Amino acid sequence: MKPLKVVLMGAGSSNFGRTTLVDLMSCKDLRERSLEIWLVDTDPEAVKRMLKLGRMLKEHFKSHARIKATTDRREALPGAGYVVAAVARQRFPLWEQDFRVPIAFGFKHVDGENGGPGAAFHTLRSIHLVVPICKDMERLCPDALLLNFSNPESRVCLAVSKLTSIKAVGLCHGAFGTLHVVAQLLGRPVEEVTITIGGINHFHWVLSVNGQDGRDLNAAFSKALARELHTFEPTVRRMVELFGLLPFPAGAHIAEYVSWGYETCGMLWPQGDEGRKVGGDWRNYRRWMQIEADRVKRVTSGKEPLGKDMTRPSGELAIPIIRDIEFDLDRRELSVNIPNAGAIPNLPDDAIVEIPARVDSSGVRGEKVGPLPEPIAAMCRTQITIQNLLVEAYANRSKHALLQALVLDPVVNSIERAEKMMNVLLEAEADFLPELT
Repeated sequence: MKPLKVVLMGAGSSNFGRTTLVDLMSCKDLRERSLEIWLVDTDPEAVKRMLKLGRMLKEHFKSHARIKATTDRREALPGAGYVVAAVARQRFPLWEQDFRVPIAFGFKHVDGENGGPGAAFHTLRSIHLVVPICKDMERLCPDALLLNFSNPESRVCLAVSKLTSIKAVGLCHGAFGTLHVVAQLLGRPVEEVTITIGGINHFHWVLSVNGQDGRDLNAAFSKALARELHTFEPTVRRMVELFGLLPFPAGAHIAEYVSWGYETCGMLWPQGDEGRKVGGDWRNYRRWMQIEADRVKRVTSGKEPLGKDMTRPSGELAIPIIRDIEFDLDRRELSVNIPNAGAIPNLPDDAIVEIPARVDSSGVRGEKVGPLPEPIAAMCRTQITIQNLLVEAYANRSKHALLQALVLDPVVNSIERAEKMMNVLLEAEADFLPELT
């Protein structure tokens, strides 16, 4: 078998870098291959630390992989078969701006990450990072597959699809949360349940439920859902009552895509020193990330042993997909974000949809899941139009397209305030955005 080269972009992250290294090193099938792993990050100290951790993991798993590190992606990319990316700059300070500024202009959005007016700016920042990576891939490894974790997932993958020749698959662990909820409602182990989802990232819907033996569990699931619906978050509960299907059961995420999300979720962001009043505390998440980073420092400096939780596989799909392709396994994977190509006939063919897929040596093939109920499809189509306008805004450096995207957002109720907010955020985040005219 030919040598396999995998590049981890954003590898200095104590979470993404560590867990992806663990997934690569712990995969028994990949140990049979001549595996070369490149760690890439713009932070020289972080990537050096992750290289040291990688060597410790290599010894722990008795892997023969060669591990290299660089701050220059052009050094790492030539000949790569796969590029796994999770990239961001100044994630938390800019995310907070994405939330607070629209609120100051009277737009009651929920989280400002993947939907709502603030997410437009997150989108432009992320595209501004990922598309240049893909342009380098076009020159240095044009046949490589991009496995993307960078948010907003659908929007980033749409930009890659429309503005580059690189094949990309967007990955998110959200569907696994949905699967666990479905299994729990049925009182069955997760391993005995399969689900078919359809929609867009963070706004997918459970279309069918079966046992691993193929048995139809839809009737049993519908009864269990009706019986336990009162236990769900208000946004999820109302979605089920209105549209008859279970959405991604994370209220804060699905609330980003509807005009009434604030009504059911409230303000999911820090207020003074209190933090979030619902759904956890983002400062706790940032603190958790800092704790993870500090732990990597202690482990790599010899102050703490490499414990079991540091060597536990992540459960993410990047390495399983690489394995499926390299060993022609023809496996069904629960959830990927890829061009629709008719999988959901009442959404545009070129939209990025979240659906199951079969994966073998020919690549990633989306499963034909059928049409969504029309009201759900209509909500998705609005978001897809916004996504296309944001890609246009980036490609043409167009404030006009950005403003169109903003005023189409369900929570935006004023053109004048939207334009003022846009100009404030463009100026505040100018160092991280493309220059629009």
